[in-house]
Amino acid sequence: MEGNKSEAKSGAETVYLRKKIDLLGAVCLIIGTVVGSGIFIAPKGVLKNSGNVGLSLIIWVLSGILSTFGALCYAELGTSFKKSGGHYIYLLETLGPLPGFLRLWVEFIMIRPAVTSVVALAFGRYVVEPLFTPCPAPTILVKLMSILGVTFVVAVNCWSVNWASRTQITLTFLKMASLVLIIIPGIIALARGHTENFKDAFDSSSLALDKVPLAFFSGLYAYSGWFYLNFVTEEVIDPNRNIPLSIIVSMLTVTTAYVLINIAYYAVMTAEEVLLSEAVAVVCIQQRTLHGFSTVMPILVAISCLGALNGGLFVAPRMLFVGSREGHWPLLFSMIHIRRQTPMPAVLLLYPLVVLTLLRGDLFQLINFYSFSRWFFIALATFGLLVHRYRFPDHPRPFKVPLVIAVVFTVVSFSIVGLSLYSDPWNTGISCAITLSGVPVYYLTVHRQRLPKSWSKAVGMYSI
Repeated sequence: MEGNKSEAKSGAETVYLRKKIDLLGAVCLIIGTVVGSGIFIAPKGVLKNSGNVGLSLIIWVLSGILSTFGALCYAELGTSFKKSGGHYIYLLETLGPLPGFLRLWVEFIMIRPAVTSVVALAFGRYVVEPLFTPCPAPTILVKLMSILGVTFVVAVNCWSVNWASRTQITLTFLKMASLVLIIIPGIIALARGHTENFKDAFDSSSLALDKVPLAFFSGLYAYSGWFYLNFVTEEVIDPNRNIPLSIIVSMLTVTTAYVLINIAYYAVMTAEEVLLSEAVAVVCIQQRTLHGFSTVMPILVAISCLGALNGGLFVAPRMLFVGSREGHWPLLFSMIHIRRQTPMPAVLLLYPLVVLTLLRGDLFQLINFYSFSRWFFIALATFGLLVHRYRFPDHPRPFKVPLVIAVVFTVVSFSIVGLSLYSDPWNTGISCAITLSGVPVYYLTVHRQRLPKSWSKAVGMYSI
C-alpha cells in the first residue's frame, strides 16, 4: 500500500520522507553519482571532439571549474528553497510554473531514461567485455546485463531509503579505489620520464572548433551529478550547513581526481589508443600498468557505474514526487510506501522507459541527445537565481554565491547549449523539439482554465 503525498497517515503516524542524510551521506551521494561511467567512457568523446591531448585536458579542467560554479549556485538555491525537487522546484519558485513543468516533462520522457541508459550500458560493457577479450562482446548480452543492473538498483530504491543510502556510501569508497588504481601508476610513469605522449599536445591538424561544444558535453557529462543532492533537500540533516559544505568538498575532490586520471591515461596510452578503446580504464590497467589487477579493474568500474545508477535512481523520483505534490504531475507519483517510506510508484514508473531507451540507444548519441535539454534547464535555473535576487533582495539566503560566479556559469552554459545546435543539429534538435512538446501538454493538463469543461474533466481523470 502507498500513502497519498507526504500527508498520508497510517494510524496516527504521518508518512513522509525522513531526514536521514548526514554530511558523509551527502558527500558520498554527490561523489557517488558524479563518479560513475563518465570518467571511464568520456575521455574518448572529449579527445575525439577536441582534436588533441592538450585541448582535451584544458576541457577537463574547465568542465570541472564550470561544474563547481554550477554546484555553488545550486548550494544557494538549495539553502534558499528548502524543498526537494532540484531543478524543478528552483524553476517553479524563480521563473514560474511553465518552466518548472517543462523540466518535469523532459526529466520523465527523455533525460532520466537516457542518463540511466548511458550508465547502465557502461556497466554492462565493463561486466561482459572481459569475458570475450580480445573479441568484441555481443551487443545483446551487454544490454541484458545492463537491464539486470537497472533492475537491481530499482529494487534497492523501492525497498529502503537506508539501504539505498548505505549502498551509495559503500560503492563510493570502492569506486574511489578504482580511480586510485589508475592514477598512481600513471603518476609513477610520468616520474620515470614517460612524457612522449604529451609531445605536440596542441597539434592543430585534427582540431575542429565546431566540435568543441560536443567535447564540453562529454566532459560535463562526466561531472554530471553535482546537482543531485538538491533533489533530496528535505531529507538532508541541517541543510544550511551540509549542502554547501558537501558540494565544496565533493567537487574539489572530483575535479582533482578527474584531471589526474586523464593525465594518467595519456602517460601510458597514446591518443590513438584512447580513441580506439571502448573501455579506456580496462586497457590502461590490462595492457599498460597493473597487469595483476586486469581482472579486478573491470569489476571496480562496473561497481562505479552501479553506484551512479543507484544515486540517479535514488534522487530522480524525488523530483517527480515533488512535482506531483505541487499539482504539476499525476497524483500517483506523490505516493509513498507506508512501511518502507520510499517513493515507490515514481521509481517503478520510470523503469519501463529506462529499459526501452536502453534497448534502442547508442551510448554517445544518447549523451548528445539529452545534454541539450539538461544544460538548457540548468542554465535557466541559475538565470532564475539572478532574477530572484533582483526581485527579492531580502529573501533569506544562508549561503550566497558571488555574483560573478553565477553570471559566468549562466552565460557559459547558455553558450554551450546554443553552439551544440550547430555542432550536432540532429540529436540536439530532437531534444529541443521534445522539450517544446511539453508546452501544449502543460496547457492541456495543468493550465486548463480556457479549455472547454468537458475537455478539462477528461484530462483531470488522468491526473488522479
